[in-house]
Amino acid sequence: MANLRAAQKQLTRRLLLDAGLDLFRTKGYAATTVDDVAKAAGTTRVTFYAYFSSRTELMRALIDENLNEVLERGRSAEHGSTAQDLVATVADGSREAIEGWLRHVAQSWPLIHPIIRIARDAAAVDPELVNLVERWLEEPISDIEDGLTRSGRLARHQRHFRGVLAMAQLDYVAQNWETSDWKLDRDQMIDELAHAWTQLLN
Repeated sequence: MANLRAAQKQLTRRLLLDAGLDLFRTKGYAATTVDDVAKAAGTTRVTFYAYFSSRTELMRALIDENLNEVLERGRSAEHGSTAQDLVATVADGSREAIEGWLRHVAQSWPLIHPIIRIARDAAAVDPELVNLVERWLEEPISDIEDGLTRSGRLARHQRHFRGVLAMAQLDYVAQNWETSDWKLDRDQMIDELAHAWTQLLN
C-alpha cells in the first residue's frame, strides 16, 4: 500500500510538471496561474501546493529535474549538478570525443529548447528566477573546467573562461538552429562546433 501511495504521489507530481511545461509554452509563464496548472493536471489548487510552494518553484523543478534528466546530469554537492561524460570528454580533448559528445547532446535540443526559452521568459517577469538559467549554465561550465583540470591542459586562469566561451557557443546554436538560416544542416553545425570546441579546449 505504501508503494502504491508513493507511486501515486510521483504520478501527480509528474502531471503537474508536464501541465506546467505545456501551459508555460502555449500560454506563457506570466499568463499561467497555479489554478491553470492544477486544472490542466486534473487536480486542485490545494493539491498543487502540496507539491510546490509557488509557480516559481514549479519552474525551478522544470529546470532542475527535466533539463538535468534530459542531459543526464547527476546531483553534485560542489556544482549543483554534473555530467561526468562531459568532464571525461573534455579531459580526453580529442576531436572525436568532443564531436561524439556534441552529437549526443544535439539529440536533446528539441526537448531542451522550450524549457530554456520558458525559463528566460519567466525570469523577465519573476525576480526570483533571474539567475536560474545562468546558474544552470554555470554547472556545465564547471564540468568543462574540471575536465581541463583533470587533463592538466591550459593555464589555471584560462580553464573556467574557456568553459564560458564553449557553453556560449553551444547555448546559442542549440537555441537558434531551428529558426536561423546559417546555410548549414545540423550535422555541419555540429562539425563546426566540434572544430571550435577542439580549438578552445586544447
